[in-house]
Amino acid sequence: QVQLVESGGRLVQAGGSLRLSCAASGGTFNSYYLAWFRQAPGKEREFVAVVRRTAPFTLYRDSVKGRFTISRDNAKNTVYLQMNSLKPEDTAVYYCAASGRMYGLGSTENDYDYWGEGTQVTVYS
Repeated sequence: QVQLVESGGRLVQAGGSLRLSCAASGGTFNSYYLAWFRQAPGKEREFVAVVRRTAPFTLYRDSVKGRFTISRDNAKNTVYLQMNSLKPEDTAVYYCAASGRMYGLGSTENDYDYWGEGTQVTVYS
């Protein structure tokens, strides 16, 4: 079983930056598609970004383009989400996800087999 553990979520002022990390264990990390999703209070979980089997092929939701960057370090079995110019609207629990297979874009929850427990990001004005 693949285990994913997110970290780095914090309280941060609008305009600030955070880097989230997700450490993976129990699988063949370099074969996985890796993604970040988020869920704000009262809203459905939504796609944020994905890095595919071969970096730097990436995809982002429109609202974070130019502000967020997803990356992976296979040597460390870790995927990152660098978040800059944070807005209150970015407040959410952020989850990382992984899949060993991918036949679509990787932008839907059903694309993924493994999920972390999430890390809270709170952005205040």
